[in-house]
Amino acid sequence: MTPKKEIEKLRAELERHNRLYYIKAAPEISDFEFDQRLKRLQELEEAHPEYADPNSPSQRVGGAPMTGDFVTVIHDPPMLSIENAYTLEELHEWDARVKKGLGVDDVEYEAELKIDGVSIDLLYENGALTRAATRGDGVRGDDVTVNVRTVRALPLKITTKWKRVEVRGEIYISAGDFKILNDQLEEAGQPVLANPRNAAAGSLRQKDPKLVAQRRLSAFVYHLVATDDVRVASQSQAYEVLASMGFPLNPKRDVFAGMAAVEAFIETIREQRHSLTFDIDGIVIKVNRRAQQQELGSTSKAPRWAIAFKYPPEAAETVVRAINLSVGRTGAVTPAAEFDPVHLGGTTVVNATLHNFDEVARKDVRVGDRIVVEKGGDIIPKVVDVLTAKRPEGTEPVALPTHCPACGQPLHRFEGEVAIRCINQGCPAIVRESLFHFGARKAMDIEGLGYQTISQLLEAGLITDYASLYELPEAEVAKLPGKGELSARKLSEGIEKSKTAELSRVIFAIGIRMVGERAAKLLANRFGSIDALMNATAEELVEVDEIGPKVAESITFYFSVPANRERMAKMQGLGVAPTHVAAVRGDLLAGKTLVVTGTLARFSRDEIHKLIEREGGKPSGSVSAKTSYLVAGEAAGSKLEKARSLEVPILTEDEFLAMIGE
Repeated sequence: MTPKKEIEKLRAELERHNRLYYIKAAPEISDFEFDQRLKRLQELEEAHPEYADPNSPSQRVGGAPMTGDFVTVIHDPPMLSIENAYTLEELHEWDARVKKGLGVDDVEYEAELKIDGVSIDLLYENGALTRAATRGDGVRGDDVTVNVRTVRALPLKITTKWKRVEVRGEIYISAGDFKILNDQLEEAGQPVLANPRNAAAGSLRQKDPKLVAQRRLSAFVYHLVATDDVRVASQSQAYEVLASMGFPLNPKRDVFAGMAAVEAFIETIREQRHSLTFDIDGIVIKVNRRAQQQELGSTSKAPRWAIAFKYPPEAAETVVRAINLSVGRTGAVTPAAEFDPVHLGGTTVVNATLHNFDEVARKDVRVGDRIVVEKGGDIIPKVVDVLTAKRPEGTEPVALPTHCPACGQPLHRFEGEVAIRCINQGCPAIVRESLFHFGARKAMDIEGLGYQTISQLLEAGLITDYASLYELPEAEVAKLPGKGELSARKLSEGIEKSKTAELSRVIFAIGIRMVGERAAKLLANRFGSIDALMNATAEELVEVDEIGPKVAESITFYFSVPANRERMAKMQGLGVAPTHVAAVRGDLLAGKTLVVTGTLARFSRDEIHKLIEREGGKPSGSVSAKTSYLVAGEAAGSKLEKARSLEVPILTEDEFLAMIGE
């Protein structure tokens, strides 16, 4: 098979599997298999840039950062807002206006979930996504195509005979992914985001598409603007057309004979909304027939044929009984309000995180205060108001803690961070959280290593850290309350199996601050072994795509701590040998070390490093007597001078490419 044919085949396969996963919820292959095929496609595209395609599935991970401002897009027709109804009475008043405007007694409505996200306009030409723009002010929006290409739920190419298709929809972030994002921000000492909608909006405004890809945005399409000269008779028919082209559609929608049926749908969703995996703030009701929509027309701000019924936020008043502190695996101390139980969103709520002490001070939450609690996104409880007018006498502001609530050691606030941290790596809370993270499914995936088991093992003195797991006596585990031989054996087998986990999982599992799954994979691909990563310099680390100075500093600091290096040595001595399949296809640079410096014309630093690795070479960030070649671009500086002084062979970019047959 020629490279071109293989590239086309992989692109078609990956887009098909994307649709199966994100639209039909029926995946046929594992995440690992998908990643391997994507990796192969990226290798082929790097080797054959003549077949580049901005709508290749490889663009899902994000391209180069934007250097200028967003380009303005004019919306024609404008992206109008929708009128809101906050009560059923207001909804029935709108229904009466619609019937009067049409001169009829009955109207067929289409109703669907109102996703709490960010409106987007998508243009496809000859089946390929050519432009994506935000709503903006309704007339002018921003071109965010490079960012929208990272949204895996949206097709980069659609199946259609029409040359031009324009659709509109909503980009959002699920409740689960929003929590992961805020956990990562909190762990990195950065301010958390207020809600999923803000997270989605802020993501689309990022200048670096790779960062957008990490946010795991999703989308639903709800409106067919134009398809050449083809016209649809109704909103429900438009959905049929959109589905045939492979777009993700609102999962709960239907056509109703009148407002009474719509009202029943609203009440049904009111009960079900708490089980959804994404935020909604109401139901959108539209006149179903397109001819009637056109007859009703629009005002300057909103269509007369559509309305959004907004559910009132579920809130309750309660009393703060305590401000509790918890310590995470990175040592961050998080305050949480404990209050009298309230029933919200189908569950009983007794506490809500306050995120950090800047937030506590801003809201001035005190023990004894009456507060208003809401379910953020109907999932995460949050304190939305402190009723200071009802504050009892004698309350005191929450004092900034000076010592760790778990180990009693002094707390520290690092420059530029909002988090206050315990830096005692022997802190029992940090140890427990680190162990739970180490054994988690996305890390070492050790079955049976949950919170309860970890607590039992720590209390019994059978483990002290993640390295000690690999010398855990199975017979002693079996003696623990509620365990027995079967569960002890399963835990032992899970620990044994983890010895050959993928290198990226090990890097993620050991809990280096600011190193998540994505960064762990990049580091594994760049360095190939835990020893190479431990000995990497900050200069070498920042050459890895997406690894900035702060992350590099965090990595070098982690491995500068003797106890951390000792844990790694202990694990290796106990048989932990991470696996890593390097992306090597040739041997033209086998055994050679190359340093790249200056500005290259055709490749980014990371791209040329991948070419070096592909041919069996080792990229390095510093020149030494062991350097085989220096690849020098424009404005090469001190590395070029050092290479000359050491008589290291110097190659231009073209000479290097000729060497590897590019």
